[in-house]
Amino acid sequence: MQRNNDKTIIVRFPPSPTGLLHIGGARTALFNYLFAKHLGGKIVLRYEDTDKERSKPDYVKNIEECLVWLGIKFDGEPVYQSKRTEIYKKYLKDLVVAGQVYESKEEGKEVEGKRSSVLRFKNPNIRITWNDLVRGEVTFDTTDLGDFVVAKSFDEPLYHLAVVVDDFEMGITHVLRGEDHISNTPRQILIQRAINAPQPLYGHIPLILAPDRSKLSKRHGAVAVTEYRDRGYLPEALINYLALLGWNPGTDKEMYTPEELIADFSLDRVQKGGAIFNEEKLRWINKQHMKRDEGLSLWIVETLMASPRFAQSDKINAEKYVKRIATEVVQERLEIRSDLGKLIEGGEVDYFFLEPKLEPAKIAWKQDADLAHVRLRLQEISRIIGAMNGAFSKDDLSATLMPYAEKEGKGNVLWPLRYSLTGKDKSPDPFTVASIIGKEEVLLRLSCAILAL
Repeated sequence: MQRNNDKTIIVRFPPSPTGLLHIGGARTALFNYLFAKHLGGKIVLRYEDTDKERSKPDYVKNIEECLVWLGIKFDGEPVYQSKRTEIYKKYLKDLVVAGQVYESKEEGKEVEGKRSSVLRFKNPNIRITWNDLVRGEVTFDTTDLGDFVVAKSFDEPLYHLAVVVDDFEMGITHVLRGEDHISNTPRQILIQRAINAPQPLYGHIPLILAPDRSKLSKRHGAVAVTEYRDRGYLPEALINYLALLGWNPGTDKEMYTPEELIADFSLDRVQKGGAIFNEEKLRWINKQHMKRDEGLSLWIVETLMASPRFAQSDKINAEKYVKRIATEVVQERLEIRSDLGKLIEGGEVDYFFLEPKLEPAKIAWKQDADLAHVRLRLQEISRIIGAMNGAFSKDDLSATLMPYAEKEGKGNVLWPLRYSLTGKDKSPDPFTVASIIGKEEVLLRLSCAILAL
């Protein structure tokens, strides 16, 4: 592996394939990616898979799929620590010869009747200080660490040794990772000095916290990236939101494309305190990105037209009609794509394709007991609409009916009209619904409501 001799900025994302890629890992990958690309550097993918029992190919596949979905691109082929055992062995032997690593017989631990042994790093017991790119100056007394284990054997290197060797061999210039790794840094600096490796610059980014400021976990909802993908979030929306978890652009801007994030990202705007994960905010950002998606309305149309729920409707094959429903009603109500299935199954758009089923008592505004008055108002509404000629847009309907609604009371006119057209307690405004279903259908439904009273 070639070392970095030209001082190109090189960062790494080193997941352990012992589980699904989670939100915290994705955010770490993103910050590394944005930092490197902003400065014209490189980012490499390195699988820290020395834990042979827990590392699984399925998790490698999941991590790769998620990173591709998010649009985080790496330079060069992935590196697997499990394939670099001989390299670690060489460094271990050199450290043993130099007296900086020694074999330690472990008390109370026996294998096949013999006391087991490990390889320990001989701690010089010094104070180490580094200038953290996020947290400023950090000092750590390594005496508290003791002589720490760096390998179970020459063939089984552990995390700290493998990380330091790989960072050296790969020419890593900056290590950006979660603040939970701060305690690992002094150990790794000691090993770097022992093998005469340059010390990369460290930056420890804040953890992602749940709304109660505890560590984000499964009990707070989805954690794995694939869960967000499968629920219909857009990758660019998740990237946008994750970038704002712990980083502030210094302006009020919230909506970013990946290209804009690369242009604006800098470590000096990364905060020290924990970042609170708020799914409502994520949903809002996703909704804004969905509005930019030129293919969204077509997808909504295709989904509605393919729904078995409306298979018997003579309106479902009228693409122009369905497109109006998609663009004027449905699109605004979606925050994530899976919301559409819930809208359909919940009957929230039935009234565009099927005759509404009315409950007479609900036609009246606030359960008005005088149904005779309700019937008279519906008859007048029907007369006013029947007299309309030409355009039948939302604005035309509003301009025509609002004078009567203001005279009789808006609730007394608009509620019976809306319920008569939809059969729902909650629905879009009656002018929007009427303009889509058309004058003939509006008059037919008003007649049905009048007969039901």
